[in-house]
Amino acid sequence: MKTIVTIAIYMVMTLFTQLLSAQKTNKNDVVQELIEQKERVINVEKEALKKEVENINERLINNEITRNEAQKLKETAAENHALNIENRLAIIDNKIALLERNGLENVNTEDSKIFIGLNTKEENADVILGLKVNTGRERKIKYDIRTRSNIVVAFGLNNVIVDGKSLDDSDYKIAGSRFFEIGWAWKTRVFKKSNFLRFKYGISYTSNGLKPTDNRYFVENGNQTELEEFRVELNKSKFRMDNLVIPIHFEFGPSKIVETEKKIRYNTSNKFKIGLGGYVGVNISTRQKLKYRDNGDRVKDKIKRDYNTNDLIYGWSGYVGFGDMTLYLKYDLQPIFRNATVDQNNVSLGLRFDL
Repeated sequence: MKTIVTIAIYMVMTLFTQLLSAQKTNKNDVVQELIEQKERVINVEKEALKKEVENINERLINNEITRNEAQKLKETAAENHALNIENRLAIIDNKIALLERNGLENVNTEDSKIFIGLNTKEENADVILGLKVNTGRERKIKYDIRTRSNIVVAFGLNNVIVDGKSLDDSDYKIAGSRFFEIGWAWKTRVFKKSNFLRFKYGISYTSNGLKPTDNRYFVENGNQTELEEFRVELNKSKFRMDNLVIPIHFEFGPSKIVETEKKIRYNTSNKFKIGLGGYVGVNISTRQKLKYRDNGDRVKDKIKRDYNTNDLIYGWSGYVGFGDMTLYLKYDLQPIFRNATVDQNNVSLGLRFDL
């Protein structure tokens, strides 16, 4: 329990430090960001012009317009985007001038407003305990969000790997043994101007279940835990390990860039991605559930004890897929039981959802 509390405190302190760092800014940082924004404005307008010219060429090929009409449309498009660049750069130059003359300046200052409820269309309103408040104070628009967070849910099949033994000969039911995971994850873009590589980390609760075959259950024999046949017919025999883990992955994959004057966002919806990494954590609970009939009476035994399981949990994990749903695989490098004559390493395969 002390280990769990320590981990929780560490995670809270880390998050608190990040929040404090995120609020530290100065005039030079803002000016530099605006200068970089000018370059992005030019690139956005050039790309828009390129697509517009491609569309005009396609219409020309399909005989929808004449060559002279196509040429006039291209000249008009080039002129429009050149003016767009000129106007947008002028706006940014004015912002830089304001900042250099007056210090940190927010162009989105509004009158004080307060909103009762959990939702409002006012983007610059503050949220305090369910109230959205706009105090009229200066606020800096977050142009580029580098770290995001989301809920992670995963579930699927669970079993064990034993040296020299295939899953077809497993001591546990293939379909009946399952795992579940739920947690919170943060995703940080590694490079400043590219979202191809992301660092994903968080904290999760995992539950790994095993259902023994051949009417057996787990028994502690001294410092060893073994499977033995139960004295009567079992209706259910399930062994479950609950863990608290910290997963860490490097995530690769393309993303769509959504860019305007006020913001830039990287969107990975419906994009291919692959995550490679691992996890480390602690076993917080081990229990066994048995259901059977004894002299005509229905009996349910829920036994919670150590079962000689290892307290430390660590292993490799990875996922691959498109968008929010991926195929998920994880493998414990630490054997399930201490002092076992044959090491059994937990393995899980299922679906993972980043919500």
